[in-house]
Amino acid sequence: MNRLDQKINEHFAGVVVRKDLVKTVKGNAIVPTYVLEYLLGQYCATSDEASIQSGIETIKEILRKHYVHRNEANLTKSIIRERGRHRVIDKISVALNEKSDAYEAVFPIWGSS
Repeated sequence: MNRLDQKINEHFAGVVVRKDLVKTVKGNAIVPTYVLEYLLGQYCATSDEASIQSGIETIKEILRKHYVHRNEANLTKSIIRERGRHRVIDKISVALNEKSDAYEAVFPIWGSS
């Protein structure tokens, strides 16, 4: 790692994203790049290769557990119903239902709340 990269990592610790790792993590997954960049900033913002490899494995596990694939939408819905909650990585819209005085989340992948 050159001096400039070291200086950047020193002054912007935790927010530097190596763009080459985005391709490594993404593979064939249909995950938005900004999601991968956020996760890489959280788990791989270091110059230590061992930490980076550990972070990549953590990111892959997070995506496996929490990213909703279209063909697994009903499985995710079932998990939420059974457990009452589940962390989901997807675009979600939330609005207040004034009649029931409760917030309702809409998952575009399901087309329902």
